[in-house]
Amino acid sequence: MDFELRRAREKIEKEQKERKEKARWRVQKEKKAKEDARIQREAIEAAQRSRRIDAAEAQLKADQQMQENLLAGRGIVFYRLLEAVPYQGSGDKIKLPPSCFTDLSDHGALDKGPMYFQLSLTHKDGSSGTQGTDEEKTGTTHSGVLEFTADEGSVGLPPHVWNNLFCEGSIMESPLVEVRYVWLPKGTYAKLQPERVGFSDLPNHKAILETSLRQHATLSQGDIFIVNYGELEYKLKVLELKPSSSVSVLETDIEVDIVDPIEFSEQTHQHVLIPVVFRTPQSGTVEEGKFVYYKFSIDNDTWEKISSGSSSIEVKLESETNEGDTDLFISRHPLIFPTRHQHEWSSHDIGSKTLILSSKDKNLAAGTYSVGVYGFKGSTKYKLSVTIEDNLNQKLGQQASSSMSSMELDTEQCRNCRHYIPSRTIALHEAYCSRHNVTCQHEGCGVVLRIEESKNHIHCNRCGQAFQQAELEKHMKVFHEPLKCPCGIVLEKEQMVEHQASVCPLRLIPCRFCGDMVQAGSSAMDVRDRLRGLCEHESVCGSRTAPCDSCGRSVMLKEMDIHQIAVHQKG
Repeated sequence: MDFELRRAREKIEKEQKERKEKARWRVQKEKKAKEDARIQREAIEAAQRSRRIDAAEAQLKADQQMQENLLAGRGIVFYRLLEAVPYQGSGDKIKLPPSCFTDLSDHGALDKGPMYFQLSLTHKDGSSGTQGTDEEKTGTTHSGVLEFTADEGSVGLPPHVWNNLFCEGSIMESPLVEVRYVWLPKGTYAKLQPERVGFSDLPNHKAILETSLRQHATLSQGDIFIVNYGELEYKLKVLELKPSSSVSVLETDIEVDIVDPIEFSEQTHQHVLIPVVFRTPQSGTVEEGKFVYYKFSIDNDTWEKISSGSSSIEVKLESETNEGDTDLFISRHPLIFPTRHQHEWSSHDIGSKTLILSSKDKNLAAGTYSVGVYGFKGSTKYKLSVTIEDNLNQKLGQQASSSMSSMELDTEQCRNCRHYIPSRTIALHEAYCSRHNVTCQHEGCGVVLRIEESKNHIHCNRCGQAFQQAELEKHMKVFHEPLKCPCGIVLEKEQMVEHQASVCPLRLIPCRFCGDMVQAGSSAMDVRDRLRGLCEHESVCGSRTAPCDSCGRSVMLKEMDIHQIAVHQKG
């Protein structure tokens, strides 16, 4: 009996224990389910809260961008993402598609004056097989607009904008450019730095800079723009602008400071003028086919001495002729870099050579002069000196000799050398002269030479010039080797110098309106401008207007003189 009761009690206790375990497991399961549900609910709420925050931030950013666009565009919002296409042009004006004109016109941008745009380079970097892309803006500049003729979806960029927007030498397939309408203040100050020395040596370099800036609508800090002077090219970096980092240069007066380049590079291909002090020799080495340039100045006091005939300028070039030879060229500014066929004075003698500049030279006057040492053959060491020579002693000697000759009037002409010899010694002179001297029989020459020297005395069969036998090769190469002008004509040296000084359409002449040195070009298209003797550049440059000093009316520069005579009776 007791055994059955014990078994029944144990069974009941076991069942109770199992029920308790199941109840505890059930409670733990419910508790865990509630905890999981709570964590899941919190995660969902956190994700929803994050999305709400992101949406709010995106909306705020969009509102801020809209406000910035409205502020930058003075109430006009225009934005396009276009494919960049280069085109050959000058300045910083871009070409936009016709649809941009419609949008800008609808926004009233045409009524707000000149239009300016901020250009930002946008490219996408993504590895193959991935869905995501990463957009990054790498370059920013500003520009004006030239015309609305580009293909839809593209923007035409001139070289200035292309080089400032893209890294130099970079090649991109279908580059995308963000074009945004902005408003720019008028510039008041600019600090520029040439990349190399020599820009400040240009005559009236600020006028040249002003002419180059006329082709631009904007300037941006950090941009590099190019100034051309004939065949020379100078790059200038924009270091500082006021009143902002990007300004408009249209119809405004800008104060410009030009600072020195950071480093001086002595590369032979660079055109640099080295100052020369009178009576201080300059030594150097010039390679074959290269130039080394120097400059010196004649002030007003020195010019008074030269014009009176009491002084002259002597330019002397001493060269080592062991392995090479040089040529000497001199020009007066504004021709700052004389060449083989653009110069005013030259010497092609073998070895040392000297040029005397006196008051008899019609091209000589007070001003700055350039000296070009040209390596004709091999690598040559030289020494250049420029001195002011006093002509007073020479004049005294000439007067003394003339007075002596006037005293000895009893003379006879030698039949061999044609010199006048005193009658008492003529027989002795003729006997000696006929044995040792010989007269050159070439027409127009008649020079008297020693018999041993006459073997080396020859004349060019093309121009008749006399020189030594050793100079024949250089003479033929310098004076009779055909030279091709950049305009296409082929001439010999003498004709080429005259051609490039007075006829060549690519020669540099000073513009009578802007003062810049510009290519002469062909005659003006307008008949009236041709009658005035204006070239192509002057015809366009003179079409700019300026207020009359007397009445304040806006008159074209090329008609200002006629206006003064016709309206104000001023001669």
